[in-house]
Amino acid sequence: MSKGKEQPQKQPIRQEKIEGTLTDNGVKIANKQRIEELKAKGYGIEENGGLLLNFYEALHLLDKGLVLVKDTEGEEIGFQRLLQVAEKTDENAWAKYLVYRDLRSRGYVVREGFGMGVDFRVYERGEYGRDTAKYLILSLQEGKPIKMEELTQIMRQCQSLKKELILAVMSRRGEIVYYSVSQLTLP
Repeated sequence: MSKGKEQPQKQPIRQEKIEGTLTDNGVKIANKQRIEELKAKGYGIEENGGLLLNFYEALHLLDKGLVLVKDTEGEEIGFQRLLQVAEKTDENAWAKYLVYRDLRSRGYVVREGFGMGVDFRVYERGEYGRDTAKYLILSLQEGKPIKMEELTQIMRQCQSLKKELILAVMSRRGEIVYYSVSQLTLP
């Protein structure tokens, strides 16, 4: 560095964490400004004047350092405790979180599935808010079988909605592999 010319130090842009309160079915955000910010990025559902994040959404945002979760007494909740609470309502909370985090890290907007055994709706990059979800994700864990009849029924429902069914299979090591599922009709 040359004398007399000091380079300005770049300060990282520090964003205040979004505060949320733990509820029975997720984490509720009350700050109106932050609600719009999260909704625009495909997080949460509006409920009673606030935004309710699913547990996997809250875990993802907590892991990224974007939210601060507190219980009803105002005590801060860490990642492990939030995961334990989530696992009380859904035994597959960890697997869903891993699939959700992986898809988000790939740039997709991921929303909750709408029944039929489907865990997530996934929007093509840049299409959230402009188009419907292109993919429906069914999360499976290695070693936990699914009946062929159940898979066939889910696939038919996805086809009737003109959506592509994707199986997200999580290995015992936590690696996720995606498989596209389609019906084969022989002549």
